[in-house]
Amino acid sequence: MAADGTTKSVVVALAANAGIAVAKFVGFLVTGSSAMLAESVHSLADTINEVLLMVGKRVALRRPDALHQFGYGRSRYFYSFVVALLVFVLGAVAAGYEGYRKLSHPEPISTPGVAVAILVAAALLESFSLRTVLKESNRLKGSDGWWQFIRNSRIPEPPVVLLEDSAALLGLGMAFAGVTLTVVTGNPLWDAVSTLGISVLLAVIAVVLIVETHSLLIGEGATAKQYKMIRSALQRTEHVDSVVDLRTQYLAPDQMMVAAKIVFGPEQEFATAAGVIKDAEARIRQTVPAVRVVYIQPELDPASS
Repeated sequence: MAADGTTKSVVVALAANAGIAVAKFVGFLVTGSSAMLAESVHSLADTINEVLLMVGKRVALRRPDALHQFGYGRSRYFYSFVVALLVFVLGAVAAGYEGYRKLSHPEPISTPGVAVAILVAAALLESFSLRTVLKESNRLKGSDGWWQFIRNSRIPEPPVVLLEDSAALLGLGMAFAGVTLTVVTGNPLWDAVSTLGISVLLAVIAVVLIVETHSLLIGEGATAKQYKMIRSALQRTEHVDSVVDLRTQYLAPDQMMVAAKIVFGPEQEFATAAGVIKDAEARIRQTVPAVRVVYIQPELDPASS
């Protein structure tokens, strides 16, 4: 697997979440805090998620075959979609159940100092992971805002890790507030309330991931900026009078297919048309390097027929 920027952010997140999950679960066993248990499950889900993202990148490297003639690149979208489902099932649902259970049968927190120490340590590790993915994502998002980057990115791993790490830090803040309020007030219901808050947070993140990865999985085209660049490249090609139709689709995060119908003047010979198509393909690939497959169909000017 290529050690690119997205791989680095996934590996860092995997290492951080694995260590955090163990620490949080130990904290739950010591303190009995439901918020700590919810955060333990949350970090366990995130750890599994990073493994799945790495599996997806590995599967995507398989060569095209007779059954999958455009390759296996969309495997990265599929595994990202599975990650979104796990965030909901292992994170939101599990935390919601534990919060409801503790709300119905409140239990005091023992040795809260241990919980606070673990939460602080976990926040430091999560901050390091988030810093890494922000650095790598900043290179990919360009001038877009972060929400635009999450909505428009055709590379699934950075937005997934970005949302996971952001949710993790917010969840840690909720868990810290729950433990602190429980100790200060002596009312264990705060611990249960913070657990339910973590559940809602994870549910929101999961829904965003499900919507975005589902869209990638069924096939997204070029971004608006890329679409304009591709159309412009075609229109600038010598002997091309107009672009009748242009359609695009990502076959993988770094592989796009372009299909276009372009109009030649009636005076163009076949050899000239073939050269124009070859030039147009070269211009498209130079303008948008992600383009791998190009289909161009010549059309006669309707006005000349």
